[in-house]
Amino acid sequence: MKRCFFFIISLMLMSAGIASAARVTVDVSTANIRSGPGTQYDLLWKVERYHPLNVIKTSGDWYQFQDFEGDKGWIQKSIVRDYPSVIVIKNKCNVRSGPGEDFGIAFTAEKGVPFRELERKGDWIQIQHADGEKGWINKSLVW
Repeated sequence: MKRCFFFIISLMLMSAGIASAARVTVDVSTANIRSGPGTQYDLLWKVERYHPLNVIKTSGDWYQFQDFEGDKGWIQKSIVRDYPSVIVIKNKCNVRSGPGEDFGIAFTAEKGVPFRELERKGDWIQIQHADGEKGWINKSLVW
């Protein structure tokens, strides 16, 4: 009986860790990042639609997160969603018209530009910017 109880407690702790490591995506045009879990806390910076964030913990209606540069902040739960997104981590990179280097360059993207992830094919991710522009990017160029 003790083993069963210990096993159940272990599973609960593991699932709590998974939930706190979830990645969420900003789903509004611009979101305020705060120093604490509430609008009374200082505004640290702003992020745009499709910005991916790794949730560290929750407090009421707020998530504490870490971003692709390791910066931490707080964001309201109501303005993020649970769909995949990526952000460019290289200074400048080519976004292709198809999933491979044989395809033409559709546009270029700068470091820090977020995209919604639409599809994956091998090492390539089909992405869409908030302005509607679509293309394919190699997974090594994004977080």
